[in-house]
Amino acid sequence: MKAAVKTARGRFEITEVERLGIPDADWVLARVRVAGICGTDLRHWDKPEPELEHHIVGHELAGEVVEIGSAVTNVAPGDRVVIESVMGDGECEWCRVQQYNLCPNLYEVRTKCVSRAYGEFVTGPASKFYKLPEHISFEEAALIDTFSVCVHAQHKSGLSINNKVAIIGAGPIGLGQLMLAKASGADVLITDVVDSALAKELGADVVLNTGRDDPAAAAMAFTGGRGVDIVFECSGGRSMPVTLPQATQMARRGGKVVIVGGFDKGVTTIGLEWQRIQMSEIQIIPSASFSFYGLDAEQGIALELLSKGKLNASKLITHRFTLDQINDAFEAGAAKEKTAATFIAISI
Repeated sequence: MKAAVKTARGRFEITEVERLGIPDADWVLARVRVAGICGTDLRHWDKPEPELEHHIVGHELAGEVVEIGSAVTNVAPGDRVVIESVMGDGECEWCRVQQYNLCPNLYEVRTKCVSRAYGEFVTGPASKFYKLPEHISFEEAALIDTFSVCVHAQHKSGLSINNKVAIIGAGPIGLGQLMLAKASGADVLITDVVDSALAKELGADVVLNTGRDDPAAAAMAFTGGRGVDIVFECSGGRSMPVTLPQATQMARRGGKVVIVGGFDKGVTTIGLEWQRIQMSEIQIIPSASFSFYGLDAEQGIALELLSKGKLNASKLITHRFTLDQINDAFEAGAAKEKTAATFIAISI
């Protein structure tokens, strides 16, 4: 099969690789139709990482079932599906209680099968394949992974109706967080380092460019001097030493900061006003990927919300490329200040 493989430099090379088969009776093989680029992918772009060299990566994907094992009953060949790429080893204590996003072997397991979006075919357990309603396109479905991250973060936050919420970062995660918060009855202020007309269009009450305005002052003005109930940090990466302190400054006494954006590998040194955080009992809550909430898979929840029109995926898709153009696609995503890229869809 054709695939984009990571090079020593951290870019991609289009090549032919061996296609994986179905190893067990309850597994599925699918043809990938659309894959996406998220902030995590961009943090690994054009960066030498020996552990990823010669690997197929990518974890936002939708496609069509090609083959199923003899024990599979939830999908059939020809079905249009979205593929969940968060997969643990199924044996650890966390996997046993459906907290597989915390599995110690998460990345080792997922990158061998479901988390290989930039290749023509993927395989995985049938439980990771969700049938798509006819009115949901492959492009829209590729955003369900992003929305699932947002669903998990909102569950961790305890967000309630009429909460005052701030979101840092108006990329796909931040905009997904915005839509969920508004659907739940919250008032929302969202910030970014660039102007975001899309955030206003999707329902934000206040949209702030932190290159021009002070986010902490804006949060106080938004809440009558109290500070917001919940801040979702959705930028992550290299911006975290700036955005995490901003988040703690925007939160009210007794408020919460939910870390949704990802950290880079290794030690990140960030100066915070720890006395103020402690004296104000501000909770800092890490949120990692997604798994189950109660009886339901969070990916299934995100799919249902999208299907019912409570989440809008089509508005977020700003750029389209083919697999052969994957390096151009990543360059567009890395230069969002110039390209205004939000979500980039790659047809495989």
